[in-house]
Amino acid sequence: MTTTTFSDPPAASQLSRRRRMLVLAVCCASVIVVVMDISIVNVALPSIRTDLKTSVSGLQWTVDAYTLALASFLVLAGSTADRVGRRRSFQFGLAVFGLGSLLCGLAPSIDWLIAARALQGLGGTMLNPVALAIVATVFTDPAERAKAIGVFGSITGLSLALGPIIGGALVDSFGWTSIFWINVPIVAAAIVLTALFVPDSRAPRARRFDPVGQILMVLLLGSVVFATIESGQLGWSSPAILGLLAVAVLSVVGIVLYELRRTDPLLELRLFRSVPFSSAILMAMFALCGFSAFLFVTTQYLQSVRGMSALVAGLSLLPVGGLIAFLSPYTGRLVAASGPRTPLLVSGAALALGGLASLWLAPSTPVPVVLAIFLLFGLFLGTGNPPITNTAVSGMPRSMAGVATSLISAARQTGTTMGVGISGAIVGTAVAHGGSAYTDAEQGVWWLAVGLGIAMVALCLLSTGRWAKSTAERAAALFEEVDRGAAAPEAAPARR
Repeated sequence: MTTTTFSDPPAASQLSRRRRMLVLAVCCASVIVVVMDISIVNVALPSIRTDLKTSVSGLQWTVDAYTLALASFLVLAGSTADRVGRRRSFQFGLAVFGLGSLLCGLAPSIDWLIAARALQGLGGTMLNPVALAIVATVFTDPAERAKAIGVFGSITGLSLALGPIIGGALVDSFGWTSIFWINVPIVAAAIVLTALFVPDSRAPRARRFDPVGQILMVLLLGSVVFATIESGQLGWSSPAILGLLAVAVLSVVGIVLYELRRTDPLLELRLFRSVPFSSAILMAMFALCGFSAFLFVTTQYLQSVRGMSALVAGLSLLPVGGLIAFLSPYTGRLVAASGPRTPLLVSGAALALGGLASLWLAPSTPVPVVLAIFLLFGLFLGTGNPPITNTAVSGMPRSMAGVATSLISAARQTGTTMGVGISGAIVGTAVAHGGSAYTDAEQGVWWLAVGLGIAMVALCLLSTGRWAKSTAERAAALFEEVDRGAAAPEAAPARR
């Protein structure tokens, strides 16, 4: 990927406010397709199940092959972009994502579709976190950065929520393959716009490649997700599942022992000395776990239980998308003005209340009641995304922007992957039976949402106090000291 036919845009520090807003627009527009493809496929699952004659686990892998690839390689993509240049990485990711989308539309079987979805995810790893790092680098003023991140978070959340609506319209009109074909021209345009308008940037100090850490991370996430999805068929006590869980435990031990000894680890564990950052990672994971579980079971509830078409099912989720669109920018401004505590408390409470209210969903529940319950999930995501993102990146030195944003993105994708895996394991074969068998089975998913919401409230209270802020300040000072120490040997020859 090269951009030699275009003149280089000015450096980030020289951009006018208008140009910064244009960069924000390009980043938001480019990441829409990546985030939307997490949720857009949910409304197409019944059609994919019929056309490709697959099982519930096949449907889970259709979603999770994408999000698992995102979660596994996001940190590598973020640190690589810091080293080789964020604009170049962004364009390359767009090209890979476009190729994966093309192959998804051509997939003749569920196995080919799952493989193409994984390729899509690999491309997506170089988009979402890198775009957020570009935004964080271009907007140097803390207040402006918080507002920009709020806009970015609103677009991200809106894309996730509007995916089923757009997907429903495409599936009903052109078939399920169209949800992938539509990405190709958008990606092509985004590559050109990025070359024209987005400035290149790198971290002040390049981080070295960490192949051992990357392998350990893939083993950890892959074994946990595979065990979760296949536990419904094999059982948690089966040798295969127990073996996968053992691999996960050994991977965690290996990550801790190995990464702490590296100068430039893939997983910068010292970031977790900041309580706000650690809490943001967990809240991001819990939030997206709850929302992806909601989408996975709800789109099938609307179509398989209530008999709605894909378009009508997607439109039924319009209250979710509408609230996210309305609340996210306002939430970003609120975070900039008074901090993340209030919106995070509202978000966690809304998720818990949404889970409680959903326990009463039945095949004959009046549609207005169903839509009112969905509003709680829109309130949850609309007030949760911006403060979580801002909490993760605020106070961090700029040299760690790519790593910090890629970790928060990886946490989101891990949560999304686990949400689909857990909810699919809970509802199991009830998808095929429909009716009250399905609504009875999905109650386990709603209790999961209740627990995740309560956990978010607890983490919010823990991470927004004075002690938590002091840990963030100490972590930032640590990395500034490390960067100064690393820069000194490089500067020494020049002085001689």
